[in-house]
Parts: sequence; C-alpha cells; structure tokens
Amino acid sequence: MGSKHALHTDRYAAFLERLRSARRHSGKTQEEVADVLGKPQTYVSKCELGERRVDFVELEDFAAVYELPLDYFVTRTAGSRRVSRAALREAGRPKR
Repeated sequence: MGSKHALHTDRYAAFLERLRSARRHSGKTQEEVADVLGKPQTYVSKCELGERRVDFVELEDFAAVYELPLDYFVTRTAGSRRVSRAALREAGRPKR
C-alpha cells in the first residue's frame, strides 16, 4: 500500500509541524501528553516525527489534550509549513 509514502508528503509534513507546534504552544512535554493519553512517551515522539501514522481517533485525543479544534490540524495552509503563534491562538478561540 502507499501509506509509507504518504508519511513523507508535504501535506503530512505540514500536519506533523502543526502537531508539534500545538504541543509546544500548550507548554506540555511529550511525557505529560503521553500520561494524559495513557500511552508511553515514545508514542508521542513517534507520532510527532512521522514514524507512526496518526489516525482520526488519535487526532481527536491530541486535539482534546491541546484544547484545539480538529480543523487546526487538518486545514490546508498555503505556503510555509511553519505555524505562527497567532494561528495557534486563533485556533484555540471559541467560534462566535
């Protein structure tokens, strides 16, 4: 199947950057996130590095830990893969 190749696409790399940025912005360590999720620290590390593919249910769990909406992680962004602090703040705000 093509899943190994899919881990290395620009879109998946952008997703991984958003996943890492969300954790950093939350101020949590990989160990703290793993504890909340009931997983080992290596699980979080492998997810962030793209060594383990994140499925939708797992993404829901990450989003809950970081208090961010799912669309923060899956919305396509033009240009750079880097995520600004403003984008993180905006993603964490409740919709009006």
